[in-house]
Amino acid sequence: MVGTLLLGAAACGGNQESTGGDGTQKVTIGLVTKTETNPFFVSLRKAAADAAKEDNAELIALSGKFDGDNEGQVAAMESLIARHVDGILITPSNTTGILGAIAEARRQGILVIALDTATDPEDAADATYATDNFKAGRLQGAYVRAALADRDPKLFMLDGTEGSTVSQQRHDGFLSGFRIKNDSPEIRGRAITNGDRNRAQAAMENLLQRTSDVNSVYTINEPVADGAYTALAARGLARQVTIGSIDGGCDGVRDVKAGKYAATVMQFPVRMADLGVAAVTDFVRNGKKPSGFTDTGTELITDKPVRGLASQNTDWGLQRCWG
Repeated sequence: MVGTLLLGAAACGGNQESTGGDGTQKVTIGLVTKTETNPFFVSLRKAAADAAKEDNAELIALSGKFDGDNEGQVAAMESLIARHVDGILITPSNTTGILGAIAEARRQGILVIALDTATDPEDAADATYATDNFKAGRLQGAYVRAALADRDPKLFMLDGTEGSTVSQQRHDGFLSGFRIKNDSPEIRGRAITNGDRNRAQAAMENLLQRTSDVNSVYTINEPVADGAYTALAARGLARQVTIGSIDGGCDGVRDVKAGKYAATVMQFPVRMADLGVAAVTDFVRNGKKPSGFTDTGTELITDKPVRGLASQNTDWGLQRCWG
């Protein structure tokens, strides 16, 4: 588990004292992300810190060591429970493995909100603010298939973390949008990347050793898309391959603008963080408890639009990337 970020007033977790004459209660919020280094979670963490500061709350931010580090996330949850925080925002790496820690937090009266990734079952957390990841995958798949026009698909699939709910939802959504099944012969190769750029580059290099007859690539996120592009470009194959992705980070939108990959599906982690922080502070100060799943939105970003799919261009994307 990586380090801790403390922002706001120096209050003990769960402190319900007034901050002054206005009757506003101090609020302590824990945030547990999948990793500390993935740009998506860096943006989410910064947004949560900014929102907490604006709401006169304290944020304690922890994370796993890597995507899939359930033990690290459980340890982070236990630490936050011991500190008696008022609420915990978590992006679960293992949507079932974290359930025991979530149940204990809720048993002790701590509000638990899932961000980015719903728990399994979804109602294990009090509420969820996240991307509809199946929809995001379906948008990527529909775009890549349309961009191929009349060419027969020859597809590589670069997935995230094995057993990850997000990875599976995006994978299944892509297949739906691409209009093929998991065992279709159009899929020429697959690899697990854990959402990591370097692993994705190595995976693509290995796939290309088997066959270079490829014209389309599914990627779980933009670091993976960048790694895939680098490997393809090194072999002089980048121009013949349509790469799609999901994230909508500013670097990713710039990569689409530069032609490294054809399109990305933008997510909104700042919106997730803002909603999560607001929900905890509203619960503590006003007793309003959130519930259910809130879709925080997706937008297809490309400078090469296709018929039948609504999209925004990269200039629009650069104005809103990870907002």
